[in-house]
Amino acid sequence: MSAPKVAVLAFEGISPFHLAVPSLVWGPESPAGDMEPWPLTVVAVRPGRLTTSAGYAIEVPAGLDALAEADMVVVPWWSDPETPTPSPVSTALRAAHERGALVVGLCLGVFALADAGILDGRAATTHWKWVETFRRRFPSVELRPEELYVDEGDVVTGAGATAGIDTCLHLLARTAGQVVANRVARRIVAAPHRPGGQAQFIELPVPAPDEDPLTQVMGWAQAHLDTPQSIDRLAAQAHMSRSTFTRAFRARTGTTVHNWLVAQRLARARHLLETTALGVDAVAAQSGFGTSARLREHFAAALGTTPTRYRVEFAGGG
Repeated sequence: MSAPKVAVLAFEGISPFHLAVPSLVWGPESPAGDMEPWPLTVVAVRPGRLTTSAGYAIEVPAGLDALAEADMVVVPWWSDPETPTPSPVSTALRAAHERGALVVGLCLGVFALADAGILDGRAATTHWKWVETFRRRFPSVELRPEELYVDEGDVVTGAGATAGIDTCLHLLARTAGQVVANRVARRIVAAPHRPGGQAQFIELPVPAPDEDPLTQVMGWAQAHLDTPQSIDRLAAQAHMSRSTFTRAFRARTGTTVHNWLVAQRLARARHLLETTALGVDAVAAQSGFGTSARLREHFAAALGTTPTRYRVEFAGGG
């Protein structure tokens, strides 16, 4: 099988890091040993000079017409998730996808794929910080914000920043095999394989205090994670019926009360593991999981790691 031709979309103000990730894994500088480098072309709406977000300029050799020859089209980033993608970009992305090219969105580049309609009715992920914006703008997409990358076959999406490396390594493994992908990962000092279902390590936002009863209850629950919680108890705190509370909660958060509480408890446990010397049993108690066994079970399911390994990796900001 010949190496796929890759087109990477650039634009004025693009992040150099995000633009570099596909080249690092697949391009002529890829440390893949005897693997044939994937022909990689950077394209823009028009060829010519672009200024990156770091302030220096790059020369882009090709325009959007180059997408017509690409086997894989990558949108590695986008500058403003609130601004619709320019029509020529959306048209070119749709045409490439309809022709059979694999289309990849990384980080905020997933917004460009959604703008083009390529993600309608499909599952996708994106950077955790822009989850609510994405849900508001693209309700027809099944967003999976907890995942590093989502592979839908002809469309692949990756979450923020370094998850782009995981996504590109996954695609390299899909095409050239896991041995080659592992070799590249070792040489660029990246994790050899992180499954797409592994959670993004994210900070969960704390609700701002105001007069909204639901917000107040969420804040109260966060302050009392070490005590038993239930839908009935929280609904009573909000002075709502159980059914009204559950509907309002899902509308506000996009998830269930149970899943939200588990996420909050995981966030508390992560914080304690990062910032204290408490034993795992004490962390389990203070985060509301009760036992270290339940804490380990939830860490394995949500984060793909153990509390002890998490502490080694993240304590002290490491």
